[in-house]
Amino acid sequence: MLEAFTWYKQSAFRWKGEKLVVYIDPWGLVGDLPPADLILITHAHGDHYEKSDIAKVKASKTAFVAPADVAKELSGKVAAVKPGDRVDVAGVKIEAVPAYNVDPARLQAHPKANNWVGYLMQLGGRTYYHAGDTDRLPELEKIRTDVAFVPIGDGGFVMTVDEAAGLVKAMKPKLAVPMHYGFYPGVGVASDGEKFKRAAAGVDVTVMKPLNEFANK
Repeated sequence: MLEAFTWYKQSAFRWKGEKLVVYIDPWGLVGDLPPADLILITHAHGDHYEKSDIAKVKASKTAFVAPADVAKELSGKVAAVKPGDRVDVAGVKIEAVPAYNVDPARLQAHPKANNWVGYLMQLGGRTYYHAGDTDRLPELEKIRTDVAFVPIGDGGFVMTVDEAAGLVKAMKPKLAVPMHYGFYPGVGVASDGEKFKRAAAGVDVTVMKPLNEFANK
């Protein structure tokens, strides 16, 4: 279920199908970089929305899906979304889902009022959920997906490892993949992926290897 995915760092991924290339929160792009048919941005923070990385893969055909505050800064084929919106862009069915903080210590990192998002995507006949930056929210527990990419950033800006494990246990995806750890100050260390795998026991977990070297060992 992950054979078409590349993890660069943090929450940056590429999905490459036979005729479609999708980037999600591109940051730290390295190596072979085929032009994007579709770029999805979850929110405005620099480790998710980085103009220089977007420039590496943007082409005349590239379409974007992003929340309103990011969408207004982009040019070309741009779909602005908020939680609950459903769009079909570049032949991909996409649903924007909520992504915000509820823990009192993190409320200002990702306020609900910003209408930032995660995404449910139909790619290659499967459903993939990229959570963006979020806490464990009751509305997310209802998501049904084949694969769930969830942030486990040690509680600094997003869910703790245990909170993220609780979310995927409630969601029951076929596969869970940890992200958003080991690359940014205060956002976890490289070993947190295996820690999440243990905490989420009962859910199948794959800890991917990023193309970039972890900054926080």
